[in-house]
Amino acid sequence: MWTDRVEAGRELAEKLVGRGYAERDDVIVLGVPRGGVEVAREVADRLGAPLDVVVVRKIGAPGNSEYAAGAVDPDGNVYPNTDAGYSAAYLESAARPEHEEAQRRVALYRSGRLPLELKGRTVIVTDDGIATGLTAIAALRWLRAREAEHTVLAVPVMPPDTLTRLAAECDEVVVLEAPAGFYAVGAHYASFPQLTDAQVTALLARS
Repeated sequence: MWTDRVEAGRELAEKLVGRGYAERDDVIVLGVPRGGVEVAREVADRLGAPLDVVVVRKIGAPGNSEYAAGAVDPDGNVYPNTDAGYSAAYLESAARPEHEEAQRRVALYRSGRLPLELKGRTVIVTDDGIATGLTAIAALRWLRAREAEHTVLAVPVMPPDTLTRLAAECDEVVVLEAPAGFYAVGAHYASFPQLTDAQVTALLARS
């Protein structure tokens, strides 16, 4: 268990240093808001890399917004949860407000800054943890469409089956823990508060 996201980010950063990602001109770090940006801030600072966001959104199931029926990427592309079986019509309809929220957050977080150029770069996607992996898949496939040269998914914790699935979606996965008894991301932190939009904006402004 980590004290908070800062401690987890620093530990993750050291592992990435050991993999050879520090002080390289081609490396970019992308945090998944909100909590993932706090982890990504520590990673970017340690690696000496620029930090930006990739805003992907979960599409909640009807009557149960916590259950992921799918995910939507920054361009509005929808990725269904193939185990759930929801119709394409429902996913497209439910994705629209989530995509609008993603666009709102991007505009707010960047505060007028242009997005970083991803083509031909090594891009490290960071979150504070992953459960099902649907939003991570959306982010990684979006990066592929942006012609990133090398994609790395770096997170403190995820379940083993998700790790296996996501390893096929990127060039490398870096994870600190993949416990067989995974219950929830927050269970691995002593302190796991929700971040506000203002906190995310402040973290990105430190770049």
